[in-house]
Amino acid sequence: MPRARQPDPTQSLKTAIVGRVVALFNDRARGEAPLMRRPDGIFGPKAAAWRVHGDVTSMMVGGISSLLLQMLHPAVLAGVWDHSNFRTDMHGRLRRTVRFIALTTYGGRDEAEAMIARVRHIHERVRGTLPSGTPYAANDPALLAWVHVTEAWSFLNAWRRYAEPGMSPADQDRYFAEMAQVARALGAAPVPCDQAGARRLIESYRLQLRTDARTREVRNLVLKAATADLLEARMQALANQAAIDLLPDWARRMHGLPNPLLGRPLVRAGTLGVAHTLRWAFR
Repeated sequence: MPRARQPDPTQSLKTAIVGRVVALFNDRARGEAPLMRRPDGIFGPKAAAWRVHGDVTSMMVGGISSLLLQMLHPAVLAGVWDHSNFRTDMHGRLRRTVRFIALTTYGGRDEAEAMIARVRHIHERVRGTLPSGTPYAANDPALLAWVHVTEAWSFLNAWRRYAEPGMSPADQDRYFAEMAQVARALGAAPVPCDQAGARRLIESYRLQLRTDARTREVRNLVLKAATADLLEARMQALANQAAIDLLPDWARRMHGLPNPLLGRPLVRAGTLGVAHTLRWAFR
């Protein structure tokens, strides 16, 4: 009688890791499942965006870092504060952001354009008044440009730090040029098409940035563990530290967040270790 095949412990571990990550980024209660990559989308398999957005760890780190940058703009903060359920569903908000990026990067052109149209429709309803009395609207091209450039900047820098340190300057510029297509479709302006343009645009916004009690509350919610699971909470804490480390010095100071030089190697080494493990599991 043939002996029953024993389960492969390595494959079982891979399956468990992948399952945890898939559950983290896809709301099964809403019927969400990982996207199948389609070559007929906005970019295509040879795009720099396919590389940059395909790494779980660097996207987590870049995503958190970009949120910390974005909320320094009073109008972005007000839009979240006035029109979002972030206090009770920050994880859901992050999931929806991840879904948008995944669909516009890897979905077919029809899926990507439908998602962009949906977001534009939502933005039409998001408007209000800042505590100073200044009106704001989420479909303001300059406001959309700030959200876009901080997001692209953070994703690319996280990718270079934890996945491809030797990424060529030409490929870095190509990434910004590709992402500009989505930004323009959302109504953003001005939109940088290379790294130098992105750096100049971020600098041009600095005089508009502020922090107050609301900034601190949203920041704390972003950095708060969204799970009671000990392993996931530890991973998120590490991703948070890596995201803070990724911030420009001036943004870290505005948030009042420490970045001890002595702890930096441990944060980067730990994050790189998580990145290697996840890439091994998904390979």
